[in-house]
Amino acid sequence: MNQKKHPASKTSEIIIDQLINLPIFDSLDSDDLRIASKFMTLMDVKKDEIIFKEGDRGNYVCFVIEGTLEVVKGVDTTHQVVIATLGRNRSIGEMAVIDDFPRSASVRARKAGTLLILTRQGFDRILEDYPRTGVKILKGLARLLSQNLRKTSSRLADYMLPLS
Repeated sequence: MNQKKHPASKTSEIIIDQLINLPIFDSLDSDDLRIASKFMTLMDVKKDEIIFKEGDRGNYVCFVIEGTLEVVKGVDTTHQVVIATLGRNRSIGEMAVIDDFPRSASVRARKAGTLLILTRQGFDRILEDYPRTGVKILKGLARLLSQNLRKTSSRLADYMLPLS
């Protein structure tokens, strides 16, 4: 992944403009958005570029600003299944800023685009230096993970109903 080159003040404005559209950050006020933007970077990705691989140690979450990502699960060494396609304002890798477990799937760029990246180290700094902002972001992450778990549970229940 390649970091986008912008003047620092312009980058901060661009990041804040993008954070406003992301559900995880919807409870942040303008001061919180300014704080969070200091710990984030913009990354350009090329079509078919691997963002991360299943089994890798994760240490960042990605927010899709432009482009499309595919979440791929390896069935075996020669077969992979696309389990999700993510577009603008979606995120992937949220658990990586909370835990230290390997990535549960691979992610590649289906279309070239731009990602907003928050590393675990950046998130930890926000929590340490700006706890009020950090708690708001943590609640947003928890809300998103909870929604994802509910969707997964519902899909599993739908899948299992015919088996009963």
